[in-house]
Formats: sequence, structure tokens, C-alpha cells
Amino acid sequence: MIPLKGRKSSYDKLFIFIIVIILSINIILGIVAITVSSTIFKSNKLDELHKIGDLFILCMKDSYSENTNTRSTAIKNLHKRFSSKYHLIIYIYDTNGNCVLSDADYEDQPQKIVKNSEKISEKERERLGKDDYLALETKSISANEPYMLYASCFFLQGKDDTVPNRMYAKIYSNSSSVNSFSVKLIVFYTLFCLLNVFIQVLILSRRFKALSNYETTFRRISEQFAKRDFSENIPTSVPYTTPEIAEYVNKVAADVAKSEETSKTFIANVSHELRTPITTIGGFVDGILDGTIPKGRQREYLILVSKEIKRLRILISSMLNMSRFETGTLRPNFRDVNLTDIVIQTVLMFEKKIEDKHLEVEGLGSDRMSAEVDPDLIQQVIYNLVENAVKFINDGGILSFRFERSVNGSCTIGIKNTGEGLKNDEIQQVFDRFYKTDSSRGKDTTGLGLGLAISRKIVHLHHGHIVVKSVYGEYTEFLIQLPEKQPKKKG
Repeated sequence: MIPLKGRKSSYDKLFIFIIVIILSINIILGIVAITVSSTIFKSNKLDELHKIGDLFILCMKDSYSENTNTRSTAIKNLHKRFSSKYHLIIYIYDTNGNCVLSDADYEDQPQKIVKNSEKISEKERERLGKDDYLALETKSISANEPYMLYASCFFLQGKDDTVPNRMYAKIYSNSSSVNSFSVKLIVFYTLFCLLNVFIQVLILSRRFKALSNYETTFRRISEQFAKRDFSENIPTSVPYTTPEIAEYVNKVAADVAKSEETSKTFIANVSHELRTPITTIGGFVDGILDGTIPKGRQREYLILVSKEIKRLRILISSMLNMSRFETGTLRPNFRDVNLTDIVIQTVLMFEKKIEDKHLEVEGLGSDRMSAEVDPDLIQQVIYNLVENAVKFINDGGILSFRFERSVNGSCTIGIKNTGEGLKNDEIQQVFDRFYKTDSSRGKDTTGLGLGLAISRKIVHLHHGHIVVKSVYGEYTEFLIQLPEKQPKKKG
């Protein structure tokens, strides 16, 4: 068996699994949140660049309408102000794609070299003629330093121009703010995620530690139950657990403990019950064989031996029948039998005990009553009831029998004895297996506590009923009701 220490509980494994799930969820949510937030922020920055670019183009149109020169001082100042204020790189191209205005026109202006900025291709011009371009762009400057680019096609028209001049603008803006925002967002979410996971782990670890300890206790006590040690019970008040499971296991353990105790008593009583008739039989037989018992009295002792053998047979039958009842393999052999004769034959087996107790026997002279029963099983019932009556009857008391047949065809056998009787709570349990009343524990030290339980099962197997009536301090009477004919099986 694996020792309890060093063996992970299912809650430990579940805790690790939940932590992995929590981390995975936080990572996935973080990726989604950072991606969405960065996209929104970049989109806002691009929109901002779009608006600034449109404003520059609008201002350039106004200046050109007065000066009709793309390289006039006013347009250059406008270009310089926008580039400096908004940290832009602005290129203006004419109809043929040649650069007519850029940062290179100012010696005092820090220049950012843009690849192929001197001219834009015809393909680009066609595309810009259809729609503006607004996106993050890497190929024009550097893949390691992406810029936001707004490119547009617009028209300039002076006072004297009859045809507007097609122009193109490329306006670049540094994307460092976008990158910085993404980095800050990643750092912030990482710290938030770590703090969140730490708090969740702290809360869960406390709960799972209690559950893990409970499972260890559950396993330890269950292993004690398996070793037949029922000194402890599994706790039923641990939070976040199902108490019904522990209560059920405790109840099963209690039943097993009770069953083991009754089984030990049963085995001890069986040994005693078997030893008594065997010892008696052995003593009488040895006495006949060695001549201790004279020949004139051998028949008398052989009759006693026969009675003890019958008693032994009924005792063994009781145990075997109980086992057959448990497995459902007992099949009665029904036939018409004289019930009165069975009762008389059984009472004769207790002749010596009846004489020793100076008992008065009544009712055996009644008319004969027959029914369809299994004679061996019914004799076992009568034997158990008569034995019980003789055992607990008062000295000099009355043992009475009655035989009645009802109009509906049922037969009733009554066995009544005077004496102490049964209490009301004892009447409810008298047919339970291994049950003995408080008073019988002192008087009946050898009984198995099976007689009445077997008797009830046998009577039920005959489609009958058995009940007990008693007045405490006066009498006890058992009534057996059996059908005259057994019901025929269907099919």
C-alpha cells in the first residue's frame, strides 16, 4: 500500500489543473486585450494623422491659390511649421511623380531619409488617384522603425490656372507612441495579471489545502476501516465537501462493525450449540460401548441420543436454510401434511425439559388439521417456537397450543406460554436477525438469535404470516397463519 505521505491527493492535482487554466485564461485575455487596445490606439493615431494631413493639404491649397507656386515662401513656411509642430515628414509630388517639396529644402531642419522619396511610381499614382492610403508602413524608412503613412492625391489651382494641377502628398509620422503604448500596456497587464493570479492562488490554496487534508483524513480512516479498525469516524462538517458521502461511509462502517460483533457472537454460540449435543451424544454412545450404561437402560439413552441428533439436525438446518434464504436458493417441497402431528412430534423432543420445569401442556388433543406445506421447514418453525417458549416460560407455567381453520381456508397454529412476556419495543424487533431481548440475554446464553428470523422467512415462503402477541408479565403467544393450499404458479 502506498504511504499517505508523499502521495498527492486528487485535490492537489485539481489545484494544479485550475492554476494552469487560470494562467491560460489570463494569458489569452491579456493577448486579446492588448491586441484590441493597441489596434484601437493605432487606429486613433492614424485618424489623427489623417486629419492633420488633410489640414496641411487644405492650407497648401489656400496658399497656392494666391501664389501659384508650390515652392513659395508661404508654402515652405507652412510645410516647415507642420513638420516641426507635429513631428511629420512631408513629401509633395507633382503630376509626374517628381518630389517638389521635402525636408531637404531646409538646412536647419533635421532630415529623415525616406527610401525612394525623390519620385513615386506610376502604379502608386494610379492607386492614390482612386483612394487615400493610411496605414503603418515599414518599407519606406526601416523595418525596425515603422512609420505611420498618410498618402493622398489632391489638386492645386491658382487664380490664372484653367486646369487644376494634380499633386500627391506623402506624410509620415513616427509610430513610437504606438509602440510605447503597447509596451506600457503589456507591462501594466503583466503586473495586473500576476497580482490577480497571486490573489486567486492564495485564496484557492487555502481552500484546497483544507480539502486535501480532508481527503488524506478520508483515505486514512477508510484504510483503517479496511483493516477492521472502526475507532474513528470520517469528519462530516468540512466546508466545500459533500457530507452525505462521509455519513454514508460512516454508516456502512458502523454496520460492518456491528455485523462483525454479531458474527463473533454468532460463531461462539454456534460452537457452543453444536458442542452441547455432540458432547451428549458422544457421552451416551461411549457409555453404551464401554458398558457404563447397563443394557436394560440402553434403549432409554438411545432415545435421548436420537432426540439430540434431531436437535442437531434442526440446528444445522437452521444455519443452512438461513444461508439458502440469503442466496434465494431455498425451494420448498410442498405436500399435504398433518400440522397437528408435526406439533406433537416436536413437543415430544422437549419432553425432558417440560418435565424438569413442571410445565402443563394444553391443546394437543385438538382435532387434526392438515395443509399443503414443506414438513421439514414447518417442523423447523414449530421447533424454534416451542424451544423459545420452553426456554422462557416460568417454572410450573402453562404451555398451550391451538389449531384453528378459518372460513377462507387458512390454518392457524398458536403457541402460547406464560411468563415474563415482551415489552412493546421488544415486540417490534423480536423477528430481527441476531436479536435478543434484554431479559433473554441472561437466560439464553447459547441461542443464536436466528430462530425467529428463520421462522418468519419460512412462513413467508409458504405465503403465510407470523405474528406475536404479548402482555408484559403475563404471557407471549406466536400465531402462524398458513394457506390450506399453496397458490399455483402462473404460466
